[in-house]
Amino acid sequence: MIERLQDNPSIIVAGHRGYKSDYPENTLLSFRQALEAGADMIEFDLRLSKDGVLMVIHDETVDRTTNGFGKVGDLTLEELKRLDAGGWFGPVFEGLKIPTFAELCALLEAYPDVLLNVELKRSADAKDAVDKAVSMLAERGFLSRSVFTCFDAAIIAHLHDAHGVKTQGFKEEVMSNFASGEGGTYSKMWAIGIEMSLLTPQVVKRYRDMGLQVWSYCPDDRQQVLYSLGCGATLMTCNDIAPALEVRRQLQSSE
Repeated sequence: MIERLQDNPSIIVAGHRGYKSDYPENTLLSFRQALEAGADMIEFDLRLSKDGVLMVIHDETVDRTTNGFGKVGDLTLEELKRLDAGGWFGPVFEGLKIPTFAELCALLEAYPDVLLNVELKRSADAKDAVDKAVSMLAERGFLSRSVFTCFDAAIIAHLHDAHGVKTQGFKEEVMSNFASGEGGTYSKMWAIGIEMSLLTPQVVKRYRDMGLQVWSYCPDDRQQVLYSLGCGATLMTCNDIAPALEVRRQLQSSE
């Protein structure tokens, strides 16, 4: 299923941590709203709890996006589930919880055509998180819908070598443990994410000539969406998915 991203001339919109601009990131509400709005893909972050449960949360700590404190890996599932993961964004969202990966997968059952951008966060137990995530996705028949992302090139290599899944990495200067040369990190990548400030037509061409799919992050207004298209990057990870979806509707209506 993920092959429909390959050299696709139409806009493919991924919701960054769900619908990050309008809802508390990495919550089931944020993902549901992105899916209902028409996102083609959702991007989300995985970390392991102290007791080995895959949790959907971006930061190493819970401090920024909950009413708690401490490292995710130092807290059990029960402790993490006591936290409010919505009130920081606005009073109307109080009571939202950090989802487990299993809970997110259950939500995704109702959206069989939506693609998944699974980001594994850099950590000492990242390989364990990778192995658990791949296993869970395989059990549910979701692997064909998934591209795996990490800023640690060692994890990209593990995903490629141990599991044979499609990976998205980044430019060498923003990755850790990057291996240069033939058989290095770029050879383990299926796609590359380019931050908007680094995106140019020349950059897109360079990586396409290497056989990589190129997508941009995060074009969040109409001007940025059109710039991304002008550079040749039609795959877009957006905090605010509305501008990209609107540009796509306008382009389709003019065909």
